[in-house]
Amino acid sequence: MHDAEFDRHADEYHRLHAQNIRLSGEEPEYFARYKAQDASWISGGKLPTLAVLDFGVGIGNSIPFLHASFPDCRIVGLDVSNRSLEVAKARCGDQAQFLHFDGERIPANDGDFGLVFAACVFHHIEPHRHVAALAELHRVLAPGGWLILHEHNPRNPLTVRAVRDCPFDERAQLIDASIMSDRALAAGFVQTTIRYRVFFPSALKLLRPLERWLTWLPLGAQYCLSSRK
Repeated sequence: MHDAEFDRHADEYHRLHAQNIRLSGEEPEYFARYKAQDASWISGGKLPTLAVLDFGVGIGNSIPFLHASFPDCRIVGLDVSNRSLEVAKARCGDQAQFLHFDGERIPANDGDFGLVFAACVFHHIEPHRHVAALAELHRVLAPGGWLILHEHNPRNPLTVRAVRDCPFDERAQLIDASIMSDRALAAGFVQTTIRYRVFFPSALKLLRPLERWLTWLPLGAQYCLSSRK
């Protein structure tokens, strides 16, 4: 993970992100909201410990929605970028605790969290480090805890274009869902489920209720990997 690059983009991250996804007709909040709602729906809102880790929290886009989806939980945001953490604290410091990540070991005890949430983080991590990072997430999950991981789908041409044109995705390497699943299994997770997400732009949002029946189709703009410890 490239902390210096995200430090450089932190103050403009929201504007750059909004500009990058303009073809979808949505704002960044739309994507942050649906991911947090996925986490609540998949987990049933029932966690073995009342603590949620937002791994790669960035400037905190997901925090308000995680707070709304898991109102009884302590939320911890973790990131390698100190400037991003400063921005996140200024935006939503009353809703979460923010911690710096050294890129190796999460500052938490074994089994601290009932849910680990990672929203489009792993394409910023060098592929050879994925298994180690996932194993560290496995370590801090409580038995029965959930991993909810969203990533961009490299099979979707509009997603590939958006990532290619994004300033803070300069070094990004998109990950096929099957490869992400294999790496989670190698890290100690025993079963994974893949759901493809985001099929219709805002102009076709009346069709979005159909997406619940399309999660098997590997053409969505993103995918959600879920697993339990």
